[in-house]
Amino acid sequence: MSSSSSSSSSLSRSETFSLFSLTAACVGILANTFQGDGEPLIASLALSGIAFSMCFAMIRWLGPTFIKAGLKGVDMSKHHKKEIPECMGAVCAVVYLLVLIVFIPFPFYKDIVAATSGGGNRDVMLHVEHVQQGRFLHRFPHSKLASYLSAILCLQSIAILGIGDDLFDIRWRHKLFIPAFACIPLLVVYFVDFGVTSIVIPIPLQPYLGELFDLGSLYYVYMACVAIFSPNSINILAGINGVEVSQSIVVALLLAFNDGLYLLTDYPHPATDSHLFSLYFLLPFLGVSFALLWHNWYPAKVFVGDTYCYFAGMVFVVVSILGHFSKTLILLLIPQIFNFIYSTPQLFGLVPCPRHRLPRFNARTGLLEPSITPWTPERQPKPPIAWGLKMLGKLGLLRVTLDEEGNFVETSNFTLLNLWLVWRGPLREDRLAVEITVMQTVVGLFGLFVRHRMALLIFNADNWSITDTSVPV
Repeated sequence: MSSSSSSSSSLSRSETFSLFSLTAACVGILANTFQGDGEPLIASLALSGIAFSMCFAMIRWLGPTFIKAGLKGVDMSKHHKKEIPECMGAVCAVVYLLVLIVFIPFPFYKDIVAATSGGGNRDVMLHVEHVQQGRFLHRFPHSKLASYLSAILCLQSIAILGIGDDLFDIRWRHKLFIPAFACIPLLVVYFVDFGVTSIVIPIPLQPYLGELFDLGSLYYVYMACVAIFSPNSINILAGINGVEVSQSIVVALLLAFNDGLYLLTDYPHPATDSHLFSLYFLLPFLGVSFALLWHNWYPAKVFVGDTYCYFAGMVFVVVSILGHFSKTLILLLIPQIFNFIYSTPQLFGLVPCPRHRLPRFNARTGLLEPSITPWTPERQPKPPIAWGLKMLGKLGLLRVTLDEEGNFVETSNFTLLNLWLVWRGPLREDRLAVEITVMQTVVGLFGLFVRHRMALLIFNADNWSITDTSVPV
């Protein structure tokens, strides 16, 4: 190993001191939480700080190991193309899962002390009226523990999928539906613990459909579709340094902000426990994501790999399903939804789809330009497709180049990143990542505004200001 690569894989003195100080402070906070009732939210914050330190250090230390194992890639959008570690999202996923496992006692600390007296035999069943002292197992919130453990199982399954994809480069059509199988534990717990499949009908339609409409099993199909879409949507809005992690951080911060709205109400909101549950998963995720972003931002020192995209998307699925706000998540994924719909001509073979559709690097200018799909006189789109491509070009939704005879020469690839470059012109890679992140933030904030304010135009009330949460939102 060269001295340069060795130095790049080690922590500087200031980084070591900062990470050690952060870890020591978080361990002290963690130990202090046991002086009260466990303070799970404070404990989650402390563990998130530890997760940041662990992930930051391990990414730096394991980089050469990953390269030696063949987990490496070349950053094509740079003048000097060099190999850097890939699949670093696996490090984040492992650290994140370990932190979630360590956190298990904290949200149940008060229940463990009060209800089980430090232990108990789950197989011994006693009637409540006969239990006067000792282990009050009937009071322990087993349903909450089941929800938490099912979420961990789901995230472990999706992490395995991501690592497998990074190792074996699984074709997208083969891995598309795997997240639906990974979320089965979530759906089972939802069915047993909550089981509500009704949706609120907008006021104009209530005379015809009533206030509530029961979707029955279709509601579980809907949640399975959310589980399929969310991980894959993060994965296809990718291709430049930092964009996968930054969009995930923005969505996580907006979800955490939404959770905070329910914790700051003047009265104990019925949905408080659900949104606390959400925060317990989002805070450690933010910890590992900020550590990864530090290394993946332009110019990237590591690549995140598909593992991060899948497990990030599944974190959002977990908190939205078990927190009962799956439709709120949809509003925060509007850019990803647009990117998917916009990509469908290539995803479904209507237009040729290259293996990679990331923006094209212009070595002369050092800027990114829209990548293109070339056409030849022998290979032209069919008339309906040709009409659609020309219409998109006239609307400014596609860059279309025609020859003198009206034949297609090239069209830009169907991704949001390429479309943004069509609109904005060539941009430096970090500028493009910043603008996409800002767009994600603005659209997400507008989504929350729609959810909590504009929705009142067609619904009777917003559950942020009501006391009945029997209908999922």
